[in-house]
Amino acid sequence: MTKLPLSLAIGEYDHVRDLQDGTVPVEGVELTVLRLPVEEMFYRFVMHAEFDVSEASFAKVVALIAQDDRRFVPLPVFPSRVFRHSSIYVRNGGGVAAPEDLAGKRVGVPEWAQTAAIYSRGLLAHEYGVDLRSIHWHQAGVNEPGRREKVELALPAGVRLTVIADRSLSDMLVDGDLDAVLSARPPASFSRGDPRVRRLFADYRPIELAYARKTGIFPIMHVVAMRRKVYERDRWLAMSLFKAFDEARRRSLRRAADVTASFFPLPWIADQLLFAQEVFGDDPWPYGIERNRTTLEAFLDYAFEQGVCRHRLKVEAVFPPEIEEAFKI
Repeated sequence: MTKLPLSLAIGEYDHVRDLQDGTVPVEGVELTVLRLPVEEMFYRFVMHAEFDVSEASFAKVVALIAQDDRRFVPLPVFPSRVFRHSSIYVRNGGGVAAPEDLAGKRVGVPEWAQTAAIYSRGLLAHEYGVDLRSIHWHQAGVNEPGRREKVELALPAGVRLTVIADRSLSDMLVDGDLDAVLSARPPASFSRGDPRVRRLFADYRPIELAYARKTGIFPIMHVVAMRRKVYERDRWLAMSLFKAFDEARRRSLRRAADVTASFFPLPWIADQLLFAQEVFGDDPWPYGIERNRTTLEAFLDYAFEQGVCRHRLKVEAVFPPEIEEAFKI
């Protein structure tokens, strides 16, 4: 049987490694894998649909679906998950000592529809009671000027968002023209150790752990998505891809659990896995809908409340029905 040629753009994750190198095959598929930087991959996929399947920004995908732009079909495969308390940067001496102090301040985001920024704003609003309308928001590139939104927004009444085309968020923060920045990528000023910039939550890990235990949310940053034309032409691909990604993930977790050999260049990996299992259960990085429903529902709430999605999407309307149905057989 002739295999279907398929292109896949994906980051360099250990939990997709066995799929990338062919150790775990995608049933019925001859896969061509492109390993690309995140920003380039996302731009080329969302703006030009250059790949059949690609890692993609969760926010961009759901924003397009809510606009009835159905070019992409996301799978409940989540290659990147990161808590975002660590992604709030403030000026030293700028009067921001606690999240509540951001009310009424000037805050920058690289894109309003950046997934990380949506989670950070959700934290501010839902965990700390900050009225997002009280903040004067600024949109610009984190370390280079000129970044722009990739999707149309439907900002809620009262939200002020100013686009800055000729300066970076990092420079504006250092110069005192911003009080804070919400960004997945650290401002260059912070990365180089500029004493004028710090994290709002300096010791963020115990705060993120308490948040995870309280809310059950483990933030999902990226999904794997298919071009709809590819999906509609061969509907079986959705399950074939899902099963391959899931098997590669399971193999990665087994490597992490191995106490006889070190497959990752870090100490205490097996111990860290045991700790993650204590917090999240036996499978600390699950794919599929039900095990992730709390996180998915929270994100779709935030995306709608913040004007990234024009209407509140249902989880079942986001992902292909055949994948979740397979778990009910």
